[in-house]
Amino acid sequence: MVLRAFAGVVATSPPSTPLGPFQDSAVSWATWVTLMGFAGVLALALFSAGPAARAIGGHAVATTSRRLAGAAVVIGVVSIPAVLTDVAHRASKSGGYDFASAWRSLYDGTNQGRLVGLEITFVITAIVLTAPLLVRRVASGTARRWLLSAGLASSTIALGTTKFPTNVPTRWALTTFETISWMLHLTGGAVWLGGLLGLIVLLAPGGTPTTGRNQFWSIAIRRFSAVAMTSVAAIALSGLFLYWEHVDGPSQLLSTIYGRTLGVKILIFATLLALGAFNQFWLHPRIAALRAAGDSRALHTLLAKRFPLVVGIEALLGASLLFVAPFLHGSARNQAFQADVAKHTTTTGTPLPRIAAKHVATGTWIWGILETVLIATVMLVGYRLSARRAHTHSNVDATPAPVRHSDLIDA
Repeated sequence: MVLRAFAGVVATSPPSTPLGPFQDSAVSWATWVTLMGFAGVLALALFSAGPAARAIGGHAVATTSRRLAGAAVVIGVVSIPAVLTDVAHRASKSGGYDFASAWRSLYDGTNQGRLVGLEITFVITAIVLTAPLLVRRVASGTARRWLLSAGLASSTIALGTTKFPTNVPTRWALTTFETISWMLHLTGGAVWLGGLLGLIVLLAPGGTPTTGRNQFWSIAIRRFSAVAMTSVAAIALSGLFLYWEHVDGPSQLLSTIYGRTLGVKILIFATLLALGAFNQFWLHPRIAALRAAGDSRALHTLLAKRFPLVVGIEALLGASLLFVAPFLHGSARNQAFQADVAKHTTTTGTPLPRIAAKHVATGTWIWGILETVLIATVMLVGYRLSARRAHTHSNVDATPAPVRHSDLIDA
């Protein structure tokens, strides 16, 4: 219904800038999904699954590390042709795919060529660093953490090259802050959405050890929850800056095609946040209770049905979010400005002027600091409250269940 409302707004007033061909966004989507998925799966292995596997001991570290490393290598290998396809599509003048020009553009002396070359180079480096973890002895040894850290750093740099400036900035401070914001936005999304993909990989048969599985999921989910909340904070803060940079007020969310597209993206993100809150305050505490209770019959059946479903829905929404993002071209400010200029001009065929970039005033920094403190406080309080709720459930559900006669007969 909400999307229908957006479609109605689009129908009543033609957009100032078209969304662009569907094929362009599909190709860009494949690039974003693979690059972000690569980094996110490695982050899950390093920060969540690895510590949880070490806590239960045995072959758990090798089992989970090999499974996630295998998924990361596959995603990394697929990302190389995805990146080249995107470059080839942009290089083609006919709207097709000029792979010869795309290959020649790597390190061709231009800034764009250097960045694409570095993107491919760092992806290959991350693959080479991750591949040894497919060997059980390496996956369970001391080198595991170093290989995962180096692979995550390389894949993150590869992701960041997509937003590094290709021209020498005229306003170094603003460009630097914008690049940092994009890095936070992309890295936060990669850790959160790629982590969901990694959880799906671990949920498949054989992804986790059979012994201590409940304890593993209790620790892994709790750690991923903390990492995901940090990622959400990074996405929110960087998103607020990008909103300030490209949108002049809520009215442009309806009056420009950029704003409408951004509105759909915000709605998907809000739905993801709602699901995250459900996980944080209901599902995760029940998983913690499962570990403390020692009796996983009814509760384990419930979680086995709910947890994969919720993770799958979140991953699907995350993929939808990445699909909408490539449709964001230009800025709402510029589209509204050019639409107004077009109403008052009598000449046709001449390029419309572009609006100047915003000036960063003292008040902007003050609002930014207040927003940072507010979001950090909300995330910290939310995490503490959910931890307290998990502890309460653990104490309640840890009460030994009364012995039934059927249990004695079965014994």
